[in-house]
Amino acid sequence: MPRRRGAPTGNAPSPHAYRFRMPARVIGLRTVVYHVPDLARAREWFRAAFGVDPYFDEPFYVGFDVGGYELGLDPDPSAGRPGAGGTVAYWAVEDLDATLAHLATLDASVAQGATDVGGGVRLAAVHDPFGNVVGLIQSPRPPGA
Repeated sequence: MPRRRGAPTGNAPSPHAYRFRMPARVIGLRTVVYHVPDLARAREWFRAAFGVDPYFDEPFYVGFDVGGYELGLDPDPSAGRPGAGGTVAYWAVEDLDATLAHLATLDASVAQGATDVGGGVRLAAVHDPFGNVVGLIQSPRPPGA
């Protein structure tokens, strides 16, 4: 039987053994955003909890770099609710529009349309067919940088 492309060749599969090509490549996890009703209080709490100062601090968003990943605070109540189920993990993608189009073919529905948030960063989110919110982020900043 011929070996399937990308299938492992030895006893221990390499971390890349199961890579496959898809129209829109997911790069990795980049950002987790917490929706908070009191941005100032949340900024201080996360500063104390994680021991880092925010690298981005505006009235509409506060961002911390925690070990190469972004922890974001969003005070916009229309963007999501605080508490359990209110956190959105954003997966880094190379091309946001292509990824949204690809996910639409898999019965994902738009939860948050593509939004330019400045600095070349674009966000979007979809509902998977099971009701989960899957965040997507396209950024000129490589993951972990």
